[in-house]
Amino acid sequence: MQLWWRHNKTDEAEVAHFIHQQLQTLGRQHGYRWMHQKCWMSGIVTDRETVRQLMRLLDGQGVDLRAHGRLRRRVYNSRGPNYVWHIDGYDTLKPYGICMNGCIDGFSRKMIWLEAYKTNNNPRVIAGYFIQAVADNRGCPQRIRIDHGTENTHIAEMQTFFRDTASAECVTLGPSTGNQRIERWWSTLRSQCIQFWMDHFEQLKEDGHFVDTFIDKSLIQFCFQHFIQEELDETVSAWNSHRIRPTHNPRAPSGRPSIMFAAPSLYGVHNFLHPVSEMKLSICQEECLFKDYPCDEDVFQLCVELMAEHNLVMPDDVYEITDLYLRLCELILQGLDLED
Repeated sequence: MQLWWRHNKTDEAEVAHFIHQQLQTLGRQHGYRWMHQKCWMSGIVTDRETVRQLMRLLDGQGVDLRAHGRLRRRVYNSRGPNYVWHIDGYDTLKPYGICMNGCIDGFSRKMIWLEAYKTNNNPRVIAGYFIQAVADNRGCPQRIRIDHGTENTHIAEMQTFFRDTASAECVTLGPSTGNQRIERWWSTLRSQCIQFWMDHFEQLKEDGHFVDTFIDKSLIQFCFQHFIQEELDETVSAWNSHRIRPTHNPRAPSGRPSIMFAAPSLYGVHNFLHPVSEMKLSICQEECLFKDYPCDEDVFQLCVELMAEHNLVMPDDVYEITDLYLRLCELILQGLDLED
């Protein structure tokens, strides 16, 4: 192992360059453990101590700001993977038109899905996330934990349909604040990803480039939604493959979420996945809506036409995307002035 490490360890200057790049965007929210995980995911071979020291050197103020105390939490217990899925919406970017919805497995803490879209209130859209996850996992959980919102009506009915039992036995309803597993994960998502976008969009607002109109929200959705979804996917990938440290709660296993989810026997439990027939799955799919246009269809077509007319392309850098957003705002306002 030492020989492999000596021959494959990445040069420290390259590690520093990677961390510096990450710190220019949402990486400024990461602690050194999360940054170390992203290094490995990007093929950079280094150790945590090197990452910690480089982050202290490159972002000393950020390291100090991230230092905080810990709150005592209620003891949580789940019997095994797919015993309960916790489902909830996340509205921190909703004022800008980006609506998120996620689901986490209670035992392994593996994220089952995390989606950004133009709505998280349509029950048929939320049902689409659920049905896709059921299809991917070839079954449904024993229980789902949701709040009382109307956006969850379809998945509650589908879960009951899949389980062939009373809803009280397979659907747990309660306030979002009591949905412990997913609420805890939202704080991780905010610190590792979403805080950057909150600050970025707030700056657009302070600079007068976002005034909460239908057009502004639609353009945010058109320009940024796919990029944010890519960041969410990356965050989920890092989370599902990172190591959860042991806690004082003996009922909460430690390890990597993806492994705890896939190999429950290693932790002395079994998989509670409930098989779902293709017929039932097909019936429910007909009641779902799946993601299509990132924004209003008319605005989408208008943006595509304007980009073609002015030789604009969709960039892959957040600041270049911001320039595209500002340019499209300008072109649409010019068009409205001409009509007047």
